[in-house]
Amino acid sequence: MDDLKQMARAAKNRLKSNYWTDCKENIEKNAQEAKNKGLSEIKAKSTFKSRVKNEISGEKQDEFYLRVKSLLDSEGEVSDAIGRLCDKEYYSKLSYEEKQRYNLELSSKYLNALSRYRKEKEMGII
Repeated sequence: MDDLKQMARAAKNRLKSNYWTDCKENIEKNAQEAKNKGLSEIKAKSTFKSRVKNEISGEKQDEFYLRVKSLLDSEGEVSDAIGRLCDKEYYSKLSYEEKQRYNLELSSKYLNALSRYRKEKEMGII
């Protein structure tokens, strides 16, 4: 019940502070900037809308994505990215099968983060 009250309070505060008007203006501004750069307006709008949705639902920036972003900003795409992103202490305690599963999961997360990074870079968000 407290969560519901907290969510209602947050929604009321968004309405009072013209949050939605600001969001609409930001979406239009980003779409116009994308159009001026020759990029897809629809992609720009959907990217910004998903950010707003994540912000409202209370999701914080993904820590793994931030690590990937930092790696890509500082060194670009490297061949040993999975090794650099691996939690070595945790990895050393795993069995062979668990290590294989961990590598696959980490690889999948890295590819998703890389795709997101490229998309944001293309849109000029980063």
